[in-house]
Amino acid sequence: MDRAADWEEQRRQAIAGHAAALEAGRAAEAREAGALLDDFVARAAERGLTPHTLQARTFDGRGTYRTHVRGWYLKSNRSVAVGEDGKYYVLTVPASLRARFAGADLSPSTPRLIVGAGGGDGETVPLKQLLDKRLDAGISWP
Repeated sequence: MDRAADWEEQRRQAIAGHAAALEAGRAAEAREAGALLDDFVARAAERGLTPHTLQARTFDGRGTYRTHVRGWYLKSNRSVAVGEDGKYYVLTVPASLRARFAGADLSPSTPRLIVGAGGGDGETVPLKQLLDKRLDAGISWP
């Protein structure tokens, strides 16, 4: 019985250590991605890229709502964006009658260095590549 309790405690500690290391890695990744986003906002301002009022699409893809966030779309399908505030936004929201009239509320998401990682659709691209591509596209791409 004593051995089983020792083994169980070691297992709990190993799991806790693994979870702490994973969380520390995610936090470091978010800080690095956040720095890329802040740099993008500064460079966009230098180049005169005008932020636009972002739109969000419903989860089912049937409707779009304006939001109260201004920024720049990062993908041509307008599924992710960076706001004027340097935050990262995933532009999907639940369908809502209120949002149809008042606009959808967006909350920033934790940025990742690889956009789409863990998303399941198989489309992943480095955040830096998206940001550079958006800067290179210039003013003509809303």
